[in-house]
Amino acid sequence: MPYRNGNYAAFYVAEPFSASALGAHATRDFCFYNMLRAWKGADASFPFNDSHDKTYSVRDGSDWEATLKPRLRARLSASKNIVLFISSRTISSRALREEIDYGINNQGLPVVVIYPEYAAKEDLLSDGNLKQAVKNLWDRIPVFRASMNVVPTLHVPMSKSLIERSLRDEDLMLATKTEPGIYRYGL
Repeated sequence: MPYRNGNYAAFYVAEPFSASALGAHATRDFCFYNMLRAWKGADASFPFNDSHDKTYSVRDGSDWEATLKPRLRARLSASKNIVLFISSRTISSRALREEIDYGINNQGLPVVVIYPEYAAKEDLLSDGNLKQAVKNLWDRIPVFRASMNVVPTLHVPMSKSLIERSLRDEDLMLATKTEPGIYRYGL
């Protein structure tokens, strides 16, 4: 079993995926993932350990079954959790479905859900509970909505301090995870 110290970032990118300068970087959810990488690049103590760096990159034309799917699974198998970006532009792609299904239902990885269109934890909440508008975003990835009850999921806005706190939270790491459920930081 590989050493599980990675954070597996899951996000929507248009298929077929292109890692070219315009292809990936023009996809909003990919830009949010790049923000985590930038924070790590600017501050080595930022607790994001990118699982995508654990295997070599693949090209857009790679075969799904022979190359892409096994690579995603290898990265997830070396991860302690999933960092999932959900926005109003997220679409349930084949890769995103595989990442979430395998990561949650096979590997039992806790999920930190980041909502890039919300800036503060208060923005996610109404009367201390997650807003219906936030919950409606789960429908954008049906496999996530159907599977999220089997692992702990923490829901946070696009706030560097809250994301950092989440990535350090031992309740959201595979080896020390808390009970399955929907969690959010209170006010």
